[in-house]
Amino acid sequence: MKYYLFLSLSFLFTLCKAPSLINAEELRTPQPHPFGKRDHVIQQMNGASAPTSLPAEIQWISEPWYKERSDENAQMPYLTYLAEQDRVMMLVVTHHPTHTAMIFSDDHGKTWSQRKWFSRDAEGKPKPGIVLGLTNLGGGKLIVQKDNVSHGHWRSNNFGETWKHVTVDDPVKKRYVWDPLLVVKNPEGDTETVFEASWRPTGVAWGSPDGFYSQAYLRTSTDEGKSWSPELKVPQWLGVNEVNLIQGANGDLVAACRTDYPKRFAHNKLDHFGGLAVSTSSDHGKTWSKLKPLYEWGRHHPSLVKLPNGDLVMTYVVRLGYPATHEGHPQFGVEAIVSHDHGQSWDKEHRYILASWTGNITGPTAWFCSVQSTSTVLMPDGTLLTAFGTGFRNPSDAKICKMDVALVRWHLNK
Repeated sequence: MKYYLFLSLSFLFTLCKAPSLINAEELRTPQPHPFGKRDHVIQQMNGASAPTSLPAEIQWISEPWYKERSDENAQMPYLTYLAEQDRVMMLVVTHHPTHTAMIFSDDHGKTWSQRKWFSRDAEGKPKPGIVLGLTNLGGGKLIVQKDNVSHGHWRSNNFGETWKHVTVDDPVKKRYVWDPLLVVKNPEGDTETVFEASWRPTGVAWGSPDGFYSQAYLRTSTDEGKSWSPELKVPQWLGVNEVNLIQGANGDLVAACRTDYPKRFAHNKLDHFGGLAVSTSSDHGKTWSKLKPLYEWGRHHPSLVKLPNGDLVMTYVVRLGYPATHEGHPQFGVEAIVSHDHGQSWDKEHRYILASWTGNITGPTAWFCSVQSTSTVLMPDGTLLTAFGTGFRNPSDAKICKMDVALVRWHLNK
């Protein structure tokens, strides 16, 4: 969803009363951003007690591209682990105008290849366009959505080396898909069902206090996306747009849902006010539970990972909720929480702070410095890789928003 300007940061952050990771004393000066260095420390909160510090690594993935051209704009990363090659793949949107590229890591995210452009024109130049929702079917087969509007998709059968557009009959003219598809395997390891969550506007004006402006839907495929079932309009997903899906160890489906922002914030016209909630299904997606709110506003863009012990890890962005500095500079971050009961409850008291930084801008364009999108994958050694977009390098006089992609290598507290 697009960013939108808002009228008053001071008013906005007066409303932001979510728990802070930075105490009042530290707020007197802006926090240095963590990007541009390898060594890193993440924090695990512990209620009213002092947080636990855990060693990690952080990378400014798009730094080499920024050095090539100062107007570089990298955003919306998607990660997947190609087990057959022991390789990590990242899909990322770069440039002005936007182009999509792929990069690869053969050492579990420590170093990365140069960009390989998703598509090129007849002269060999990269073609503009946005590609989203990287999904790994296994065996070298990958699916992506073009421009987040589902009219078919692009497929690769050779680990992303080449791509082919596949058209699928669809009575719906616009079907917005942001998150990867959920691939459910049978006991033999073959793809059994692919679930696609999408959303469309309800007709209520965006930002209107008169009702929900988004409705999420679900449909399935039993032939790896070549054909699809009729979509299910999930009643419990009224007021939901982006949906990230995973299957729990008990077989339940878990949906981490970005929600419309509360009506009391409608006049701000800024999608940072969207919230985060969870809905579950115990009958393979036929029916869904009511939304269980995690954060009413300010935190969203979730990504879900299942651990070998059955725990679920959810990463998400913090666009609102941290207090502004005394100078009025907003603060942003990326967090993670864990569920030990297949998505029924989430341990927010012991959430992880993976990264945080202070923006360089105050006033109507302060959102330029914010955070966008998370994508998390599990490595064979138990390491978690979390990629996200950040606007940390936007200067105080920025006229347009320039984003970068960063990545944190981290472990849960054992």
